[in-house]
Amino acid sequence: MTWHDVLVVVLLMAVAAGIIPVIAGVVQYLLVPVHAVKNHLGDAGPYLPRVVVVVPAWNEGAVLRGSLERLMGLEYPPDRLRVYVVDDASTDDTPDVVLAKAAEHPGRIVHLRRAQGGQGKAHTLNHGIEQALADDWMEALLIMDADVIYRPDSLRKMTRHLADPTVGAVTAFIREGSGKPGTVSKFIGYEYVTAQAAARRAQNVMGAMACLAGGAQLHARANLEAVGGRIDTTTLAEDTFTTFLTQLDGRHVVFEPAAVVLAEEPDSVVALWKQRVRWARGNVQITRRFKKVWFRRPFSSRGAGHRLSSLTFGAIWFSIYLLPVAMTAAALGLVGLYFVAPDIARTTFQSLWWVAVVAYVFITATTLMLDRETSRRSWVQGLLFPGIGAIIVMLAAWIPGLWEVRIPQWLGVEMSATAIEVLTLVFYAWTVIAMLSAWLVRWLESLPGGRWPSRFLLYVVGFGPVLCAITLDAYAKQWRGASTAWDKTEKTGRVVG
Repeated sequence: MTWHDVLVVVLLMAVAAGIIPVIAGVVQYLLVPVHAVKNHLGDAGPYLPRVVVVVPAWNEGAVLRGSLERLMGLEYPPDRLRVYVVDDASTDDTPDVVLAKAAEHPGRIVHLRRAQGGQGKAHTLNHGIEQALADDWMEALLIMDADVIYRPDSLRKMTRHLADPTVGAVTAFIREGSGKPGTVSKFIGYEYVTAQAAARRAQNVMGAMACLAGGAQLHARANLEAVGGRIDTTTLAEDTFTTFLTQLDGRHVVFEPAAVVLAEEPDSVVALWKQRVRWARGNVQITRRFKKVWFRRPFSSRGAGHRLSSLTFGAIWFSIYLLPVAMTAAALGLVGLYFVAPDIARTTFQSLWWVAVVAYVFITATTLMLDRETSRRSWVQGLLFPGIGAIIVMLAAWIPGLWEVRIPQWLGVEMSATAIEVLTLVFYAWTVIAMLSAWLVRWLESLPGGRWPSRFLLYVVGFGPVLCAITLDAYAKQWRGASTAWDKTEKTGRVVG
């Protein structure tokens, strides 16, 4: 084998790295319909434990009133539900809002004020959890965000799973619920269906849950006590950390898709970037902290075992975690092949993007059918999730010569050899070009009058590549050791239940 042959093999392996996340995504979606027959409902039953709701609040006056009113209106026995609002030394009208609601519902809403604020969400939660565990009254504890709205039957549908003593925690489906969502909010709404309604159904089937939704974590008291009675304060992903600990100690974590919780999500790329960098950095920390879990023999101190170490769960986790790396490797592989083996490059490009086309059609169709309510609001964003640019590249793979020969012929023009070469290289490198363009999307939005150009470019680049760019930024910030303060997303109370 010559050095040329070795180089070709290496470049082909780089391209193959880009196929792995696509296949992992398809495998996960193939498990979604299995959830209809393999779920936890058979082991659930009517169960209404005494629940304490812990709501961390730092300057949440704009949204708390509506959230507390909805909690008081849940289809749940009033004498079995208490709400602890943990005020993290807020400087707005948060205390006044909570105290007014506490006066309306004496004994059911409690205002807990922290004298020292700014330590982070986990510290705030722990203040409330400590108070709840100090009293034998609490049988289950629900952690939620201050801005979310619980549908009336949501808590009841979650608690039924705790009738099974092997279940440690239950999470719900967080749906984007803004009354008049903008472009970014609609993209997030569609993404939440893929990352929750679909992915967590598949995780139910696998028996390994990646994360309890931060705004909807229901824990059995025994589970809280077993994981130390506290939320981890050393990571930015305290919800994921607790999810892993629960399963490592032999208790199940269940996703309840019928329990719907509405949340207001960012409607700007700048706000989205700030939120998701925090999430992505948390995942970096979790991946390192639990490095002995990945692809190892399952172990549990209680002997029940767990599936976090399974090949399927690990492959899906790392396919998402390393997605920007995989996209970059595929682009570099194709561009390298173009210069050393152009015929192989052309065939490889078509094969790679044919797989992408099949995955795109399958995943998009399944997602749009999975949650009709979100589909009515976000079907355009669903179709354009990978970006107009990626769809053009898919067509280039599906119909060879379309953009280089056929369309120019229809238009009565002729492309030069140089133009065809540049266009081909753009197709081959598109995944990297899209990720790099995400920074331009954010920059444009911050300029006066730049919102509309930013939105247009967002549709061209795609929401998926923007998320990958944010992940890359998170890698860099985590490597530099940037600040990990509780930098929450501002909410305005736009949720309509």
